[in-house]
Amino acid sequence: MIDSLQRSLRSRPLLVDAALAVVLFAWSFPGSLITIPGRAPGIPWWPGVLLTGVSCAVLLRRRTRPRTTVALLLVSATATIALGYLVTALLLGPLMVALHSLAVRTDRRTANTYAFTGIALLIGTALITGPGSEPLVLKVLSPAFWLLLPTSLGTVTRLHRAYVEAVQARAEHAERTREEEARHRVTEERMRIARDLHDVVAHHLVLANIQAGTVARFLRTRPEEAERIVAELTGTTSSALRELKATVGLLRDTNDPEELPESTPGLAELPELTSSFAGAGLTVTVTAVGEPRPLSAGADLSAYRIVQEALTNVTKHAATRTAEVRLAYSHDRLSISITNDGSRRPANSPVPNSGYGLIGMRERARSVGGKLHALPRARGGFEVVTELPLEPRPVEESAAP
Repeated sequence: MIDSLQRSLRSRPLLVDAALAVVLFAWSFPGSLITIPGRAPGIPWWPGVLLTGVSCAVLLRRRTRPRTTVALLLVSATATIALGYLVTALLLGPLMVALHSLAVRTDRRTANTYAFTGIALLIGTALITGPGSEPLVLKVLSPAFWLLLPTSLGTVTRLHRAYVEAVQARAEHAERTREEEARHRVTEERMRIARDLHDVVAHHLVLANIQAGTVARFLRTRPEEAERIVAELTGTTSSALRELKATVGLLRDTNDPEELPESTPGLAELPELTSSFAGAGLTVTVTAVGEPRPLSAGADLSAYRIVQEALTNVTKHAATRTAEVRLAYSHDRLSISITNDGSRRPANSPVPNSGYGLIGMRERARSVGGKLHALPRARGGFEVVTELPLEPRPVEESAAP
């Protein structure tokens, strides 16, 4: 209920200011009747009432023109003091409200300038025209206190509002940042799954296509060989289904243990990967240089997929029956090169260094902090080289002699 009342008042600022003017007029009216103890009033009450009424009417513009409002009320307050009225909070009520509004809506320097100017003007007027019997303390301290108080409160209110707005802005920025980061992560995950699907489908479909073609050629002339290749074709399609199930399983949100994806492949499965190309007529030689070191899970998967895609490209695009995979371990990086000596097939074969295959390989390498380049070899064939970071050595191992 209180919140609805506050919203209703904020939506009707003119009505609020009019009600405030009426209340201030009723508040300031007795100020014209207050005198110094033991001294009868020497001036009539009506000039003070008239100036107070004008001051309260001027307050209706305090939101849109705060500086002008304070200036007019300073003139009115100065005239009231010059007529001989005692300086009290009752007479200065409209000016105090105007100074508070000025401090809330402007900067500290502007508010202080108007406040100290008003203090000097009112004190000077009180010293010159005020009754001699009035205590000097009232002439000096009263205007200073009653004008500095609303100015200070307005400044504190403005600073508090600025602080709350800054906190809200930071909270909104943090919320937007979290949402953008979440969307970015979702996009990255989709791209990773898309790369996995591309690699799995491209690799197994290329092998299955080549094996099916070989079966068609050998079916009449070499039935035993055709039967063996059919068995390999069955293994190729089964492997494709398993990897597709594992990859698509990442898109599901489930806690069923039976639906959890299988472990991701890595360089440990490199022998099985290279042997799978034998059915496509490609002999792959694997050599390793240096002390084998473990890779992170992401780098291990990236290395496997890069080798898989590179060998698939050899099968699709190169007129060769051999390829070489070389693993070179250094102190912090693993360099993998996949090379072949065959020329590119001319029959509608795309350029090797174009298409999504190499784009996916480069993205995989960059995603784990590595790099990749692919280029034709000077003596024929094609070469894909990637460098991936290795897991840091344990402290005990690195400190060992």
